[in-house]
Amino acid sequence: MKRSARKAGGVERQVRIGTRGSPLAMAQAVAFAEALGQASGGALSTSLHTFTTTGDRILDKPLQDAGGKGLFTKELDRAQLDGAIDCAVHSLKDVTTVAPRGLHIAAYLEREDPRDCLIGAKRIADLPKEGVVGTSSLRRKAQILAQRPDLRVIMFRGNVQTRLAKLAAGEADATLLAAAGLRRLGLFDHTQHPVPIEEMLPAAGQGVIAVTLRNDAPVWLAAACAALDHWPSRLAAIAERSFLRRLDGSCRTPIAAHFRLTEDGAVMAGEVLSDDGGFRWRAEGALTRTPSEADARELGLFLAEDVASHRAAQLDSE
Repeated sequence: MKRSARKAGGVERQVRIGTRGSPLAMAQAVAFAEALGQASGGALSTSLHTFTTTGDRILDKPLQDAGGKGLFTKELDRAQLDGAIDCAVHSLKDVTTVAPRGLHIAAYLEREDPRDCLIGAKRIADLPKEGVVGTSSLRRKAQILAQRPDLRVIMFRGNVQTRLAKLAAGEADATLLAAAGLRRLGLFDHTQHPVPIEEMLPAAGQGVIAVTLRNDAPVWLAAACAALDHWPSRLAAIAERSFLRRLDGSCRTPIAAHFRLTEDGAVMAGEVLSDDGGFRWRAEGALTRTPSEADARELGLFLAEDVASHRAAQLDSE
């Protein structure tokens, strides 16, 4: 897919954008391409280049058993480093907390609704006794079982449409999907019920689109991406990912975090759960001034240390 642009000074600048080929990934990449064209005043030409990642190919087992984070990004990372594409668009929650050598996140696009959506019931409490919930997320599984240990959680892999089809076919009583993805696909409707943040913290970075560049990217391309960077979303991403990184977060550990700005500063909550939801270690904190990037990072680290210390104390006492 190619989007044309006018020539600036007789030279047309082209941007090759890498993306996964799933409907949601394509919708996110198209949104970025359109925003890039608008921000440049039409001076950039964009083309989308799709990749099938390891995570897309492995559908018969949980992600944590297949290698965890990076399964949906490494093919795009390699294409960037090899010069086959100029930038890549990702769901931030799929991006490793330590960037591959030679790459960095150049822009965090404005966050969509970070909540999880319950589909199949209005509330988790309304699910039938010993009902079945389908999800491929270890975090969602642990959080569901923490509230309803009677439920049975089965694996749902595949893109948004595939998981909705499995639910419609009766493979489970309910499932959970990110509200952001449903909204971006135009699939959000009255049958889907966002779970309050207070009841179910999202994955770190959920709802944020990240754009990665090579460290030696042209100045004009770096500037074009920087123009799309959304400051509140950047702060949230930094805080939540610092929490995740300190706790060695991966698809193998149920970890959740949420940061948001307030009139007085910022508030954040983060938690780690046992795989079966039997234990939950949670911390909350606040800033009483408008935060800088360093402040957001420190808040995430502070809460991670709090969670880690309480978790270690409880495990030692058992």
